[in-house]
Amino acid sequence: MQRRHFLSLSAAAPLLGATAATLPVFAAARTAPATPAAEGWRSYDITTQVDLAERTGLGRVWVPLPAQQLAGTEGVYQRLVDTRFDAPGAKQARIVEGTGGARMLMVEWADANAPQQVTLVNRVALRDRATDLGAAPRAGSATPEQLRAWLRPTEFKPTDGIVGETARKIVADAGARTDIEKAKAVYDWIVANCHREGSVRGCGTGDVKYVLTSGNLGGKCADLNGLFVALARASGVPARDVYGVRVDDSAHGYKSMGKSGDISRAQHCRAEFYAQGYGWVPVDPADVRKVIGAWESNWLGYNNAEDVRLPGSRQGTPIAFLMYPNGETAKGRLDSLDPASFKYVIQSKRVSA
Repeated sequence: MQRRHFLSLSAAAPLLGATAATLPVFAAARTAPATPAAEGWRSYDITTQVDLAERTGLGRVWVPLPAQQLAGTEGVYQRLVDTRFDAPGAKQARIVEGTGGARMLMVEWADANAPQQVTLVNRVALRDRATDLGAAPRAGSATPEQLRAWLRPTEFKPTDGIVGETARKIVADAGARTDIEKAKAVYDWIVANCHREGSVRGCGTGDVKYVLTSGNLGGKCADLNGLFVALARASGVPARDVYGVRVDDSAHGYKSMGKSGDISRAQHCRAEFYAQGYGWVPVDPADVRKVIGAWESNWLGYNNAEDVRLPGSRQGTPIAFLMYPNGETAKGRLDSLDPASFKYVIQSKRVSA
């Protein structure tokens, strides 16, 4: 049985390319801007193809979906325009929501003799984001209840022990009092003391306690931005990671800050902290160029979810974050960090709105 599905958040239009042309198109409610380019928006088709080459009587994949909308006090900076997928021979293929509201496409196959492949196409509209911390604070702020989740420790981001001790020392040494001063002190400490460790697989594990106790203070984006989040929370500042993927080259010429075409290995997480009167402030201390207060629109965000349990998985262990395609067969969970053995390809193409 062939399973096809389409979900649209804007007036539907056929996607470009041979793969997308095989997928059905239906109309639904419009939420994306009609002329995003006029407002500084750029649109992309992100095509993910997964192939479970090692077919068993039970195959499952979970592919993260872009957040439907992301916004700061400066306005909306990401919109999911539409989603469509094709999973021939699948027992089921549907959009599900996991831990922390992470949306994903879940596909399951039960026939070891049938192709176990899925093609997912997301169209997203993106624009640059910037927060002016020198401007006067705005009236209206989130409530303590709304921010509580972003102060809470997690399995991979504890706020006690060495994390709490390090945070207290950073804040005390900087004489920081306000949320912005504390977040800036943590940011500066990470930039000054931590480094990108190229030998780390993928984006890292996100285990911030290990980063602090390893004696190395090195890692990738999930480690270093995760460390920023944990230290900020331990200082009383709400903070969170935003897990995503780079979709285009940097417009500013920084090769390290962008990736276009084949983005199968271009996953990247960023971070935010909350400041009263300014809302969620973008940062990226793990980036090679070190970014605070602004994000370039060559990246899309999936979710903020932590300690994620994959719906329907037979593996009981949660994953630290959902930023890659995940899969499992009757033999167990597949290695998401190796798209050569767990076969998936992610392609990005800029398109007209």
